[in-house]
Amino acid sequence: MNRLSIFGIHGIPEVRTGDDLAGLILAAAAGQGTPLADGDVLVVTQKVVSKAEGRLVDIDPAVGHRAIVERESVRVLRRRGELIISETAHGFVCANAGVDLSNVEQGRAALLPVDPDRSARRLRDAVRGATGLHVGVVVSDTFGRPWRRGVTDVAIGCAGIAGVVDLRGSTDGLGRELQVTEVAVVDEVAAAAELVMGKASRVPAAVVRGLERSWLRDGEVRREVLRRPGDDLFR
Repeated sequence: MNRLSIFGIHGIPEVRTGDDLAGLILAAAAGQGTPLADGDVLVVTQKVVSKAEGRLVDIDPAVGHRAIVERESVRVLRRRGELIISETAHGFVCANAGVDLSNVEQGRAALLPVDPDRSARRLRDAVRGATGLHVGVVVSDTFGRPWRRGVTDVAIGCAGIAGVVDLRGSTDGLGRELQVTEVAVVDEVAAAAELVMGKASRVPAAVVRGLERSWLRDGEVRREVLRRPGDDLFR
């Protein structure tokens, strides 16, 4: 692999609970002249997945969204003003348990999908059922990172693409054996796709084309990417 193509899918209408998200994406991709192809990886933002799955809740104006954050957290790590860094039931450590107020109606909040890997599998299977294409799917969300400023998109769910590619046992350019290198390819794909989707341009999906074919196998973020507590030096 020495060349990738990444393009956003424009024209996807406002997604509502129960919508056929795969159908909307396929129609928009075909409508802009870039239909999906075999081997593509479709990156879809958490927000539209949550909307399609009905993961929207009303905010009690008396207490604000903090009560929702508390409910979606299994463990609170840090607090500073309105910001809470917590762990979700999925095992994600993120700001405000992933509860998001952007790009949703005033007075409502979007929650993370119950099982983002399952959400990715459903999208992959729906695309395959409609087109016969074998594609990977990544559900992405915006996370901050410890010790680094700024945010980036990461994968919170995937299907049809490896979560991590293990390079241990292979050799580097000087012939030395790699001992610890494992590449979180789904996070790299999510971050690359965000460059064409943006944060406020209403482009909730993108296609990454040209990835190494050996990476296009069934993977899961929860099983592969999340570090087990016993292997985590910071918990």
